[in-house]
Amino acid sequence: MPASPTTPIRILLADDHALVRRGVRLILDREPDLRVVAEAGDGAEAVAAVREHEVDLAVLDIAMPRMTGLQAARELSALRPGLRVLMLTMHDNEQYLFQALKAGACGYVLKSVADRDLVAACRAAMRGEPFLYPGAVTALIRSYLDRVRDGEEDAEHLLTPREEEVLKLVAEGHSSKEIAELLFISVKTVHRHRANLLQKLGLHDRLELTRYAIRAGLVEP
Repeated sequence: MPASPTTPIRILLADDHALVRRGVRLILDREPDLRVVAEAGDGAEAVAAVREHEVDLAVLDIAMPRMTGLQAARELSALRPGLRVLMLTMHDNEQYLFQALKAGACGYVLKSVADRDLVAACRAAMRGEPFLYPGAVTALIRSYLDRVRDGEEDAEHLLTPREEEVLKLVAEGHSSKEIAELLFISVKTVHRHRANLLQKLGLHDRLELTRYAIRAGLVEP
């Protein structure tokens, strides 16, 4: 069973340095809503611990013997899809950051500021929110802009200006015929744009398109 608002978040802490684990555990256990229920000295032990204990959140070091935190994160994501994973590391490194996110981690916390950031990162993870240190956010934005510049984002992920126009009008409640008249295109073309929008965004119907348009700031809620 997942932790409820009245029960502490159950945490697995994995780091190959016992002193680091002790320090991190002190930070976490002093919070009433957080409790370390298991510890591990490497990634393999972390996977074994999750099999044995009810855990809501795994806090993993990246560089560990036998199985790294990145490998463990991939294993844990497959083993327990609902388990949240945070990477706790000394590496302010873009490559590690991207690998961690790809492995299923929802947060990336630097050990140098763990006393400041770790508790907030744990709570954010359990709310389903990502947690990244400021330099990581900069790295992600730079990487994204590089992909856009190189044309890697355009084909699959970004909407064309025309698709944005159609999305906005759909979200505002216009019919396909009205959209066709407003944009001087055929109804058949409107239907094609709508189908493309649903496919690109992984959505299923007009309601989901409307919600997406509101989140994207294309229309007022």
